[in-house]
Amino acid sequence: MATIMKATFGAGCFWGVEDIFRHEKGVIDTQVGYMGGKVKNPRYEDVCTDETGHAEVCEVAFDPEKISYTALVELFFKLHDPTQINRQGPDMGTQYRSVIFYHSEEQKKTAQQIKDSLGKSKKFKTKIATSIESAAIFYPAEEYHQQYFSKRGIKNTCHFV
Repeated sequence: MATIMKATFGAGCFWGVEDIFRHEKGVIDTQVGYMGGKVKNPRYEDVCTDETGHAEVCEVAFDPEKISYTALVELFFKLHDPTQINRQGPDMGTQYRSVIFYHSEEQKKTAQQIKDSLGKSKKFKTKIATSIESAAIFYPAEEYHQQYFSKRGIKNTCHFV
């Protein structure tokens, strides 16, 4: 039986992030929610006040024999502008920050290596703002946010990929 691992990413509006990751071979499941804040059981309305400290995130369950954590982190950096501070496109606030929440020291090391390598590559004109933080409690978003684009037959227009 395959080992299922978890990865958690915040890259702006979680609808688009989730839509991209859920279509990757080796991704078993995705769920959108909130992480990294100071309020227990936040609701979308709470997070949108920009006062809870939570980021909109996508939690990705994946089979590491079919897709590596490295590949997921590389995709994360391709699907948004990691140089933006507390925003992506028209969405502004700390809930839209660029963040990788790691679930192990190995994930932390991998994420940092990829971030550092991209920073040295000069691919971006400004410094990468992505924070790398220890995973905290994941609070699932309301059901209407889950697989938002897919359920509505909408094309993902939120992200680059």
